[in-house]
Amino acid sequence: MGRPGLPRTLPLRTAVALGAGVLAVLPVAPARAEGQPPRQPPRQPPPGMSVVGGARLGQPGVQVDQAGAGTLPELSALAWMISDIGTGDVLAAKNAHWPLPPASTLKTLFADALLPRQAPDTVHKVTAAELTGLGAGSSLVGIQAGQSYKVSDLWLGVLLRSGNDAVRTLAVMNGGVTATVAAMQARADTLGARDTEVVSPDGYDAPGQVSSAYDLTLILRSALANPDFARYSATKVAQFPGGRDAKGAPAPSFQIQNGNRLLAGTDGVTRYPGLVAGKSGYTAQAGNTLVTAAARDGHTLVATVLNPQSGKSNAVYNETRQLLDWGFAARARTAPVGSLVHTPTAGGPAGPVQRPTEHPALAGARLTARWGALLALPLAGLVVLTLRQWRRQQARRRRRARVAAFLQRD
Repeated sequence: MGRPGLPRTLPLRTAVALGAGVLAVLPVAPARAEGQPPRQPPRQPPPGMSVVGGARLGQPGVQVDQAGAGTLPELSALAWMISDIGTGDVLAAKNAHWPLPPASTLKTLFADALLPRQAPDTVHKVTAAELTGLGAGSSLVGIQAGQSYKVSDLWLGVLLRSGNDAVRTLAVMNGGVTATVAAMQARADTLGARDTEVVSPDGYDAPGQVSSAYDLTLILRSALANPDFARYSATKVAQFPGGRDAKGAPAPSFQIQNGNRLLAGTDGVTRYPGLVAGKSGYTAQAGNTLVTAAARDGHTLVATVLNPQSGKSNAVYNETRQLLDWGFAARARTAPVGSLVHTPTAGGPAGPVQRPTEHPALAGARLTARWGALLALPLAGLVVLTLRQWRRQQARRRRRARVAAFLQRD
């Protein structure tokens, strides 16, 4: 399911003749059969995580420069990151590039990719077919077949109530689930979110669907540039169309509340001052997840927290609060451990690009005669490009197969 530059490479045992018949073999882990339920994430990060944004972000465990900063809180999440999205500084992180199930935090990518495509006042009449195939136990906002909804209402249903029925309706308006998944993946690629693989547009557990604390921070930073996203995501409560009651009579609208408790100040969580936007999520595979932005003193920090392990009530919110508090206090006194950069894999805006480490075979080739090296380098480059193209094609085929399996489930 990986793409070039990712540690999560898929099955590849390809022998390529180099020069006078030198064989290069790239062994990787066997693929999981399609249709199997997603596995629980391992409780240890994989070796060789991405180093996009800096070498320290590819290292396991906590990365922080404590000199001059207050003591970093002890957090139980499998992965987390705190960043200043204005300067691009990553202030501290733990397993920033660990690909994990994202749950509904992936809806930030859904919004970033699709929000510009439909005018808020556009009205759409929902059909029964559009609401089929939702995952068991999906969160719903209460959309009814046969009723008409404004696009702005649907987005409130997505970003406040995390309604997978609203996601499905907007996906249909975008040409269907398959087209929407492709659009989301293309957007992730453009942003340089290389740990992210999209299978379901709503973030529901699906084999191979992952993102990372680093990627989700990049995605929220991009989404916040859209005023509609910022407005919807910052809304605490809204009225949602009521449709019709059991007798077919028009039903009154009803109130929906933002599921980000740090924003809404609900269920035992005190509202965080200066909170700008964010998205929470939960699934059996992902655990609790949260990506949140808060502003203070002219700086906006994003805290991303994935799957706390403490078992405490509201752990994802409390750990996010601690992380934001530390970040605002330490921002001007601690050296960053990395940076938010764009490294597009499929075109997109230019930005600082992390150059890959040279393959040892090429370094060895330069020890040979100068002309031999000059001849070998172009050939080796051609081989690498060919392998990368092949791997991209295989990843696209597997992604289409996963999406097809996702659409065929009950």
